[in-house]
Parts: sequence; structure tokens; C-alpha cells
Amino acid sequence: MASTSETGHAKNIANFQTLIEYVQGYGSAYNPSKQNIQLSALLALKGSGDAEMANTLSKNNNYKNRVNERQLAFSDIEKLASRLVNALEATDASAGSIKNAKSFRQKILGKRVAPPKASTDPENENPKTNSVSQKSFDQITEHLSGLKTVLESEPSYAPNETELQVATITTKIQDLRAKTTAVNAGLAELNNSRISRNKILYTDENSIYETAADVKKYIKSVFGPSSPEFKQVSGLKISGLKK
Repeated sequence: MASTSETGHAKNIANFQTLIEYVQGYGSAYNPSKQNIQLSALLALKGSGDAEMANTLSKNNNYKNRVNERQLAFSDIEKLASRLVNALEATDASAGSIKNAKSFRQKILGKRVAPPKASTDPENENPKTNSVSQKSFDQITEHLSGLKTVLESEPSYAPNETELQVATITTKIQDLRAKTTAVNAGLAELNNSRISRNKILYTDENSIYETAADVKKYIKSVFGPSSPEFKQVSGLKISGLKK
């Protein structure tokens, strides 16, 4: 999928602003008939680009926050699972029930999840939780849910500690699922904002990338290829999306 770093997008926007400043400096000598490269259109396009950049950065920060919140919510699951099994062993539960509980605990321990560094990198154009890691988040939640069913089916399991009670575990599971849903929603919002930004900057017919090229062509035609006017704009690099 096409991509460019966030720094690259910002540089393109900055160079487009510089191009506009050069155009403004030409005064009445810059008078194209093509509407989309007229000064007023350039200023409006720059404003749209700024807005799309700001929106994408906001969505990226929101996504990273949701990832961090989920990581925090999952950080105590291994210890919690062990405490739940220990609490069950302190009851009149059968050996079979304890074995089932330990099986779910082992599955949780076997599905450790680490912070998905790549998905929170603002330079990454396609942030996504690593597929194995994502699967682990979902599986850990389901394994904890399985452990809960073992606990709630045991009549003698009635701990006084609030954090070990079935009702508390039920709430915990709901929160874990909500956190993962929030991450997925945040990722969708971020990807959609990047699509919108890329249209303005690169892929629309009158994008910043295409418009800048047309402005340079017009300046070349008016002032000539050897003119100082064309030389100052020809060196302004506004890159397209990398394939």
C-alpha cells in the first residue's frame, strides 16, 4: 500500500506553502487562466491540506491512547489468573474443576502480549496491531472467560476478596472486550483520515502534488526555463506517495 512518513507529508505541505509565497511575490505577472492554479485556489488547497493533516494527527494520537489503555487493562491478567486458580484450590472444588481452571490459566500464560510498537509509531502509514498479538488479546479474553465459567460453576467458590469474585471478573472481561473494540475503532478512524488526507495531498485530480507540478509548468512557460523564477520553484520538492 502507498505510504509516506508523517514527516514527509509535513515537508510537502511546507514546500507547497513556500511555492505559494513565491507565487505571491510574482504579483500580477502570475496570472494563469487555469482556475485550480490561481492564487486563491492555491491558498484554499493549502488550507484543506492543513486541516487534513491536523485531523490525521489527532486520530493517530487517539489511536495510540487506546492502544495504551488496552495494554494497561491486560497487564495484570496473568497474575489475576494465577490468583483465581489459587483461590479455587482453597475451596471444595473437585480435582476436575481445578484441572480445567489450570488449563485456562496455562492458555493465558501461553498467550502473552507485548505492546505493539509498530502500531503506535506515528511514522507508520499502516498502523495495525500485529496479527499474532491481536489474536492473543482476543484469545486471552476468551480464556479468562472460560476460567470464569469454571469458577461460577463451583458452589464453594465464594471469595471475600472483591477482585476475585465472579462479578468482578465478569466486569473485567467486559472491559477487556471494550478496550479491544476501541482499538479497532480507533484504527479504522485513523486509516479513514489518512485516506482523506492522501486524496488532498496526492491522489485527487487537483491534489497538492498535482497542482504544484502544474504551477511549476506555468511559471516555466511564463518566465522561461532559465529564469530565476523557475529555478527557485523547480528545486522545491513535493514528493508523491511511495508505492
